[in-house]
Amino acid sequence: MTERIPLSAPDITDAEIAAVTAVLRTPCLSLGPELEAFEKALAEYHGVDHAVVVSSGTAGLHLALLALGIGEGDEVILPSFAFVAVANAVLQVRAMPVFAEIDAATLNLEPAAVERAVSRRTRAILVVHTFGVPAQMDALGTIARRHGLAIIEDACEALGARFGDETESRRVGSFGDLAVFGFYPNKQLTTGEGGAVLCRDAVHAAQLRSLRNQGRRCDGNAAPKSGASISGWLDHAEPGYNYRLSEMACALGRAQLSRLGEMLAMRKAAAQRYDKLLAQTPGVERPPLHRVQREISWFVYAVRLPADVDRDHVQSALAHDGIATGRYFPPIHLQPAWRGHSSATVSLPVTEAIASRMLALPFFNRIEERQQKKVVEALRWAVSSR
Repeated sequence: MTERIPLSAPDITDAEIAAVTAVLRTPCLSLGPELEAFEKALAEYHGVDHAVVVSSGTAGLHLALLALGIGEGDEVILPSFAFVAVANAVLQVRAMPVFAEIDAATLNLEPAAVERAVSRRTRAILVVHTFGVPAQMDALGTIARRHGLAIIEDACEALGARFGDETESRRVGSFGDLAVFGFYPNKQLTTGEGGAVLCRDAVHAAQLRSLRNQGRRCDGNAAPKSGASISGWLDHAEPGYNYRLSEMACALGRAQLSRLGEMLAMRKAAAQRYDKLLAQTPGVERPPLHRVQREISWFVYAVRLPADVDRDHVQSALAHDGIATGRYFPPIHLQPAWRGHSSATVSLPVTEAIASRMLALPFFNRIEERQQKKVVEALRWAVSSR
């Protein structure tokens, strides 16, 4: 039987299983000590004052926009080369996504393009750290300050990445007014489903905690104890949402965070192995292992195929050998759901040219060198047989 190599796979050990099992032996399965401990650990890891855990990265984006007061008539600048959640969240608050061009090397927002996209209605820049490569936060920060804009970091793919000179580098998530992380199973750290919003402002943190829990007052954010009065639990200060994350998920996340350094090292080693194996594959462009002012947190390993190669043919050939691949990312403004939307009438030649060539290869913590060799051999054959 042909061995199947998945595109991604979570890394769950006995430590995570024990942590989740311990929660199941308690009467508290939501809004308890594991949530508080996970939030504290995330805030400390990033050097910020507050972390608010939520049910997904998408939920975090939605709440971040609401906390900044962004709504109808406002514009938010963001890349089209990203997961569709960034644009969906902007629409959820009735604001307008404004797609800007990306830098061909880093695949992140190109600062000059962001500057050109600013209008009198612009309220924020939604910066995506694509594939775990930090965006140009110094230049983007300068633009935001010049125009009085907020910055939301979408760091869902970049947990542990750093930006800045060696002596002054900081982890992504610590630059923006708010920063969002996602913990889906394909991420560097997983809680199954889940996410978090980081912030420095205590007012923002209080509002985020209220909004994630049906708009309850902050003193009603703890689940009522057995036999206790539920009056505070039923007091709602504002309309909100059910964006809570369970105690089991928080325990899983806290155990994963304690192993994050080890897991990031495994992913970096896997990227380095791919880089060596692909060095003799003509026409296939490898992602950069090093970038000035950047420490990459490897989310995916995505190559660029030659422009004259049929990507569908390559994917089919690899799938025939049991190898999963991914088209990261189809540009949002070209997605069927966005046809006819005014935001989709933008010209983004760099985004479109690069996106049509991108192919993500199987990539996860414990991928073995023999599996990577099989992937590269199949890729080399598929490209050469075009």
